[in-house]
Amino acid sequence: MGLFRCYYIWFYFSFIGRQVAKIGTAFEATNHESTLQYVFGEKFSKVFDYILIFFLFGIAVTMIAGAGATFEESYNIPTWLGALIMTLAIYITLLLDFNKIVRALGIVTPFLIVLVVLIAGVYLFKGHVSLAEVNQVVPEASIWKGIWFGTIYGGLAFSVGFSTIVAIGGDTEKRTVSGAGAMYGGIIYTVLLALINFALQSEYPTIKNASIPTLTLANNIHPLIATVLSVIMLAVMYNTILGLMYSFAARFTEPYSKNYHIFIIIMMVAGYLLSFVGFAELINKLYTIMGYVGLFIVVAVIIKYFKRKNADKKHIA
Repeated sequence: MGLFRCYYIWFYFSFIGRQVAKIGTAFEATNHESTLQYVFGEKFSKVFDYILIFFLFGIAVTMIAGAGATFEESYNIPTWLGALIMTLAIYITLLLDFNKIVRALGIVTPFLIVLVVLIAGVYLFKGHVSLAEVNQVVPEASIWKGIWFGTIYGGLAFSVGFSTIVAIGGDTEKRTVSGAGAMYGGIIYTVLLALINFALQSEYPTIKNASIPTLTLANNIHPLIATVLSVIMLAVMYNTILGLMYSFAARFTEPYSKNYHIFIIIMMVAGYLLSFVGFAELINKLYTIMGYVGLFIVVAVIIKYFKRKNADKKHIA
C-alpha cells in the first residue's frame, strides 16, 4: 500500500506539480486565485478557493499544535512554549523578502535527504525483515484499497503544497525553470518516500505500534540520530507552516504591504490560540475531504492540459 502512495506522489508532484508551477509563472501569481480561475473557470473556482483558504489556515494550526507537542516530547519544553517558539519563528520569517522565504523553505531539504538515506540504508541491509519476506509480515491489504488510499493521500499532499507551488512559480521568470524545479522536486520527494517506506516495512514488527515510526527507527540506530531527526522534523513543520501561512496571507493582502503586516500579526496570534482549543482536532477529521479536493484539482489540471493541447492552442502549461 505504501508503494502505491509513492507512485501517486510521483505523479502528483512531478507531472501535475510541473504544470501548476508553469501556470503560476504565466500569471505571475502571488496566490492560487488566478490558477484556480484558469483551471476551473471564474465561478466554479471560487468553491475551491474558499475550501483551500480554510484548509491552508486549518492545517497550519494543526502543525503549530504538533510542533508544541514535539517540543514537549523531545525536549521537555512545555507545549504552550514550544508552540509559541514556532509561531514567533514563522512570524519573523514572514517579514522577510519572498526569495528569502523560499530559501528558508529549502534549507532543511539537504539535511533531510542525508538523514533519510542514512536511515533507509541501514535498514535496507540490516532490517529484521528482508524485502522478500515483507508480504509475510505486513498484514495483507486489498490492492484496490491501497490504490484508493494512495490516491487520496496524494491528493492531500498535493492540496497542501498547491498554493505554495503556485506562488513559487509566480516568482520565477521562465516557465521551463519553474516546471523543471517542480518536476525534479517531485522526483526527489518520491525517492525519499520510497526509501523510508522500505525501511519501515523492514522493521514492521518493531514500529507497528510506534507513535512516530521514523523516530523509532532513528533511535534504534543511535539516540544522537534520533535527536537530529527530531530537530529536522521540527524544521519540516516550520517549512510546512511557513508555506501555508504565506499562501494564506497572500490570498487576502498584497505581500509586504501595510495590510499584509497587520494581517500576519492577527493571523499568527489566532493560529497560536486556536491550536489549544480543539480546532486542530476538527481539521484532522477533515483531512480526507482535503484529499478529495486535491484530487479534483489534479483531474481539472489534466483535463485543461489535454483540452488545450487537442485544440492545438498555445497552452500555458
